[in-house]
Amino acid sequence: MSEPDLSIVVPCYRSATCLRELAKRVKQALAPTGRSFELVLVNDCSPDTTWSVICELADGCDFVVGVDLRTNVGQHNAIMAGLHQVRGKIVIIMDDDLQHDPADIPRLCDAVEEGGHDVVYANFVHKQQAAWKNLGSLGVDRLGVLLFGKPPEIYMSPFKAIRGEVAREVLAYTGPYSYVDGILFTITSRIAQIDTQHYERYAGQGNFGLVRSIRLALELATSFSVTPLRVAAIAGGVIALLSFLLGGYFLFEALFISRSVPGFAVLAVSLFFLGGIQLVFIGLVGEYVGRIFITLNHRPQFSVRELRGRHLGA
Repeated sequence: MSEPDLSIVVPCYRSATCLRELAKRVKQALAPTGRSFELVLVNDCSPDTTWSVICELADGCDFVVGVDLRTNVGQHNAIMAGLHQVRGKIVIIMDDDLQHDPADIPRLCDAVEEGGHDVVYANFVHKQQAAWKNLGSLGVDRLGVLLFGKPPEIYMSPFKAIRGEVAREVLAYTGPYSYVDGILFTITSRIAQIDTQHYERYAGQGNFGLVRSIRLALELATSFSVTPLRVAAIAGGVIALLSFLLGGYFLFEALFISRSVPGFAVLAVSLFFLGGIQLVFIGLVGEYVGRIFITLNHRPQFSVRELRGRHLGA
């Protein structure tokens, strides 16, 4: 089949009640534009009937492609599995719950084509989610600025448009813990955003709880930068220096002021000094181990059990 103008990748988990409506709205939004498109639905080993619904859609709609993963690998690795199947000149990544409106897809595509951008994010004016999730998003956003130089004004939205050749460059990353936005910011600086609306979930409840959010932040911090290790080394050096200065002050008191120094103070200084030195060397060793880990770890990102869709011959 010829290359479509647009590929839409959607990681799916517990989304059986949303996918029929999602496919319907995608078609309604894109058919009038004259763009050819494909909708790639990735089942991240969902425990409900998500894969059955995807198969139904793939069999009944010539624009739907289904990807079934053997194990649950998380949102970003599921996205990577979808990117391996796309053929479009522009790739859209969006969630499965219709909080991202398919009607905004043409605007994202226009921003890529007309603005000469490689990536365009949807910036949500008002987010329809809990306050703690907004706080978590802000934390991840600040991490992005610190770890891989993300411009502070760009919001790393899960709803975005990517130029096709850039999306294919993302696949060069083969590490076990992928973070698509982090990879994008290491590939290109031609990144922009447009304002869009954020909607209530079409059905069901969100799958991204506090624990998963913290895990994502840790993976982001350790997969794309050795900055945390450098922070540990710097903190250790600062603690050791302060301990050394405090010890010098106590020694000065004992020798020149003839003031007795309590034993616990000397013990505390010694412990802080030794602890700081240990952190320095652990940080230095971790720097090398981190680089080796990032480079050489070959744990697979995902394993595909089945592909479904007309252009795949299923």
